[in-house]
Parts: sequence; C-alpha cells; structure tokens
Amino acid sequence: MTKSSRLHMNSNIRNTFFSEIGIGISANSFLLLFYILKFMHGHRPRPTDLPIGLSALIHLLMLLTMAFIATDIFISWRGWDDIVCKFLVFLYRFLRGLSLCTTCLLSVLQAIILSPRSSCLAKLKHKSPHHISCALLFLSVFYMFVSSHLLVSIVTAPNLTSNHFMYVTQSCSLLPMSYLMKSTFSTLLAIREAFLISLMVTSTSYMVAVLCRHRKHLHSTNLSPKASPEQRASRTILMLMSFFVLMSILDSIISCSRTMFLNDPTSYYVQLFVAHSYATVSPFVFMSTEKHIVNFLSSMCEKVINI
Repeated sequence: MTKSSRLHMNSNIRNTFFSEIGIGISANSFLLLFYILKFMHGHRPRPTDLPIGLSALIHLLMLLTMAFIATDIFISWRGWDDIVCKFLVFLYRFLRGLSLCTTCLLSVLQAIILSPRSSCLAKLKHKSPHHISCALLFLSVFYMFVSSHLLVSIVTAPNLTSNHFMYVTQSCSLLPMSYLMKSTFSTLLAIREAFLISLMVTSTSYMVAVLCRHRKHLHSTNLSPKASPEQRASRTILMLMSFFVLMSILDSIISCSRTMFLNDPTSYYVQLFVAHSYATVSPFVFMSTEKHIVNFLSSMCEKVINI
C-alpha cells in the first residue's frame, strides 16, 4: 500500500492522467451532442449511429466516474466509506464492460452492413439495428453478475499497511479472496473477454476479406478505386478495432502483473493510461469521418487564425 500511495505525490503523473481524462470527456461530450442534434433535426440515422452514440455516452460516463475515482488516487484524503467505494468501483467496472460490449456490437454490425447480397449475413441487415438494445440489455445483466463480487470484496482501506490487500484508491482496497472465488470470477471474466474479443476479431477479419475482394474486383474490371461510404466506415472501424484489441491485451497483461506484484506503482500507473486510451481516442476517429463536424471545426480554426 505504501508504494502505491506514492502515486499522488507525482504531479506529472497526476496532471498527465487528468489531461487524458479531460480530453476524453470533452471529445465524447461533443460527439454525443452531435448525434443528439442530428436526431432532433430529423436526419435519417445510419445503422451505426446508435452504437456510436451509445459508445460515446458510455465512455463519457466511464471517464466521469474515473475522474471522480482518480481524485482519491492522486489526492490523499481518505474520505470515503465502504458504500462509496463499492458503488464507484462497481459502476466503473460495469461501464467498462458495456464499453467492450458496444465496441463488439459495432464491429459485428459493420460487418453485416458491408456483407454482399449473396451472403447469409445480408438477411440480418434490416434486423440488426433493432436488436442492439436487446443485446445490450442482456449483456448488461451478465456484466452486473460478473462484477457483483466487487460489492463484497471492495472495502475501505485499512489504516495499517498490509500486503494482503490490493490497492484501488487511497480510501478503497480489494479484499483477499479465496482460491475458489478468485478462480470462479477470473474464469467468468476470461470467458467474457475471450468471447467478445473473438467475435470482434472474426467480424474484423470478415470485413478485411470483403474489402480485399472488392479491391481485386475493381482492379480486374479497371473501375475507379474510389471507396463507398460503407467501405470508408469499415476501414475506420477496422482501425479502431485493432487499437481496441491491442489495448485490451496490454491491459490484461498489466492486470496479471499487478496480481503477481500487488503494490507495484509502475504497473498501476501504466494500467490507468492504457485502460482509458480507447475511450479517449475513439471519439476523435469517429468525428473525423463526419463531414459536418470536420467542416465545423475547419471553419472554427479559420476564424481563430483570422482573429
């Protein structure tokens, strides 16, 4: 606990982390506002608008929750009780689970949209957007069950230094669990991560195959290689999915190292940045594909330069 508690003493780490969180909150707020205004003005929504909007909302709530938790990581005040610790950590883990879910659904949905008419996935094109809410509801219940052990294992940090408690924040710690309980929840988490990431990798690989086949067809027929909006969107999502999978694997590796070296502040510091990198970067990538946002930002930059 003493090593981890040194995190709040490093102002560079604190300022850099809060800068990452602040940029992510601003970007997701802007993206969410754009989709809300788009819906209110009666624009015809694309199939991917709902999962992207949900992703922005979930990432916004997750980063806001993390910002509140981070005040107890970097500012040593020890002012939280058991209820606050359990609620905030459980809410944060729940939102992280939903982030994984919406990212996976977005990848699968884009694969369905990109699929050719002769594909068996083509039959799902008109059904898939309407099933997103049901899928999210089902997975939300599952994630709540998987994270339910936090309502018991997260407690107020003891006053005495102990190597048996895993550091969470200055006020909160994770109780040591029995081998059976730890194995059960670790297995459930591993199944969840493996299933969704495998689904994401499968849908991403399918999109790559479709895009490569389309490019070969254009070259063989001497047609213009200009990509359709669906193909451009697919390339954007391919880039995001690759980044998400990479960050998820890195986060899992760091998590395992933290389990082996409970109070290592370096691994905890790195994990904080890695865990929120996708939520911070993804809204900028989505905004770069929206012509209205790009034109608006371009005009704003011109006005600022001319002042």
